[in-house]
Amino acid sequence: MKTIALRGIKRGVNRFPSGIWLMTGLDLLMTVGWSLASPFLALYLHDERGLSMSLVGTVFLVGGLCSGATSLIGGMLTDRFGRRRLLVVTSGLGALASAAMAMLVGASAPVWLIAFLFIASRSIGGTGGPTLGAIIADLSPKDRLAESYAVVRTGGNLGFAIGPALGGLLIGHWSYGWLFGIAAAVGAAVTLLVYFFLPESYSGSKTRVDFRSTLAVAGDSRFLIFTIASILLVLSIGHLGSTMSVFTVDRLGFTKAQYGLLLTANGILVMLFQYPVTRLVGNLTRSRGLILGSLFYVVGYFSLGWVGTFGLALLSIVLITAGEVTGSPISSAVVAESAPADKRGRYMGFFNLTQTLGMALSPLFGGALLDRFPNEPRLIWGTIASVGIMAAIVFHIWGRMTGKSRHMSQGGTP
Repeated sequence: MKTIALRGIKRGVNRFPSGIWLMTGLDLLMTVGWSLASPFLALYLHDERGLSMSLVGTVFLVGGLCSGATSLIGGMLTDRFGRRRLLVVTSGLGALASAAMAMLVGASAPVWLIAFLFIASRSIGGTGGPTLGAIIADLSPKDRLAESYAVVRTGGNLGFAIGPALGGLLIGHWSYGWLFGIAAAVGAAVTLLVYFFLPESYSGSKTRVDFRSTLAVAGDSRFLIFTIASILLVLSIGHLGSTMSVFTVDRLGFTKAQYGLLLTANGILVMLFQYPVTRLVGNLTRSRGLILGSLFYVVGYFSLGWVGTFGLALLSIVLITAGEVTGSPISSAVVAESAPADKRGRYMGFFNLTQTLGMALSPLFGGALLDRFPNEPRLIWGTIASVGIMAAIVFHIWGRMTGKSRHMSQGGTP
């Protein structure tokens, strides 16, 4: 029995190149560094520094817009100069930004200065984002693209299971500044691992790469409709690290550690079920998989309007996670399949722009609802869920536009 199990593990490991496994480990560390500090920033600004949730949402919005803009730049740079070099630079700068944030928060620096550095940090992260997606597409077997993204996401969500739980525990004993200090140390470790161990998957293009060629991605009409649907979906689902933190802690009376455990539960569930679910839905078309994932999100977020206990909140997280494990790898695979090999960075950058735009608008959207309807949780989460229904409708339109329904397992299009 033990021999059979070992053979099964070996076959699973050999199913993907070593570079995919390295990217999985890097994604784990990068997510730990981000998730042990950033989800608590909204609480810090609101509870410790007295900012309204609408103003907190505005800070996140500006950070997201800058991150989206730099995603376009990052996609262009990674196609022009190669993947590894750019990732070393962006991860190193991100570590320095986290260290600076630790000092500012620890010294109770002016809020505007902390907000400015947060925006700068988001901009750095946006520059490196397209590189990560392009590397996975470069290294993945073509018939296992969605599976490769699922494997890497498993590492990232293990990090998301560790980070918020660690942050929630530490915040009970240490100041917020220490969280960013630990994030800086993790970022430095990532930089060293990339520099010494990550091989170059694409050395760059000798042809002209500029903003015109980057923005020309929008001329791909099918891809543009897909990105519009993705913006709507992210606007509906991007509330775990902002709206939900204030809702569960301030409105429901959960402790900060309990909020951290909700995020940890999300990470553990994704870690356990991401790859099996991706294999399970392999016979669905891309569009049907995205619609199914959207509807899981809708039900999960809508159910938060009835949450009063920690157990019910965990049930909502299970439903939200079902949407995540169903739809997220499919979205990444669609982007990779849509892009020519020498334009993957630019397609990833354009897609990241839409994602960060949705993520930037989500805290403002959720914060405005929290301020406007402080005692109407069903109205708050029902409004948020309705945007997810709109996303599912646009994904359906996108699937009909493509005219093809080749299965995911065949590496096809919607």
